[in-house]
Amino acid sequence: MTVTGMSLVVAVPAAVAGAACMGLASAAQARATKEVETGKPLDLTLFKRLVGRPLWLIGIAATILGLLLQLVALAFGPLLLVQPLLVTSLMFAGLASARLERRRPDRTMSVGGLLCVAGLAAFLVIARPSGNSETLVSGGALLPLGIALAVLTLASLVVAASTNSGSWRVLGLAVATGVLYGLTAGLMKVVAGQFRLGIDEPFRHWTLYLVCVVGPLGFLLSQNTFQQGRFLTPALAVITALDPLVGVAIGLSWMGESADGRPLALFGEALSGLVIVVGIALLSTRASHLSAESEMPPAEEETASEESGERPDSGPDDGYGLAGTAC
Repeated sequence: MTVTGMSLVVAVPAAVAGAACMGLASAAQARATKEVETGKPLDLTLFKRLVGRPLWLIGIAATILGLLLQLVALAFGPLLLVQPLLVTSLMFAGLASARLERRRPDRTMSVGGLLCVAGLAAFLVIARPSGNSETLVSGGALLPLGIALAVLTLASLVVAASTNSGSWRVLGLAVATGVLYGLTAGLMKVVAGQFRLGIDEPFRHWTLYLVCVVGPLGFLLSQNTFQQGRFLTPALAVITALDPLVGVAIGLSWMGESADGRPLALFGEALSGLVIVVGIALLSTRASHLSAESEMPPAEEETASEESGERPDSGPDDGYGLAGTAC
């Protein structure tokens, strides 16, 4: 069915508010992971070192609130609408990181975040998502996308665990995190629909139990990703881009949702996607530049700041977090 006006009134604000909570959570958790000893990739003991740290607990509270808001949004709107709105968490994460560090947000980072949001808004206007199914297809129809997501996740984890390159390690963790987050969102859409049938209905189906496995695993990977890198925004951009992409794929393949498929609309959707990619590339390139500057001797760093027209004492901020990978 077509998405109604009332559904949009509930779904859009809930999704954006959830993205704001997720952005705050990412910034707080990323900084908290830098306050404990760095372990190996896929470190299962990281939680033990983080428990009790106020900033991490704030991040946990923001994550729970964000998930609840996302669940509300998914209960009223299709995955094709709700999941792309998560890209706005990039902007909120950048602002939260700057606030935590008591620095002004970096202008280039801000432009990259705005490009992501602008591309997202254009995509939603052009695509006009429709359909709001709360049930999955059954049998063999689940296999093609399911196998593809499993292979991508496993391959990313193998890269993260086997490489000596910090950038590739963070990229592998970020890709796996984004896939698991998108899968969790798709399954949560189904669980939200089951809750509307009765409080005990979700416990009768396998989707809730899979969410209880995939969701925490994705969260564990996100915390490892935050700790392994230097800057928050670039790898968070990978996560928040893959999350809605996987969600959209699940909506189209597993739940019968649809978007405008006319040639002109497809061109506009592709162009909107390109704007999002440019925004992510800008964020990544800028973070790589900042990472290089942070390793310069003080005199060279001052010269680089003067050449870029920035004051050394008010340098750009991206907060703690993820490595500046060009991804």
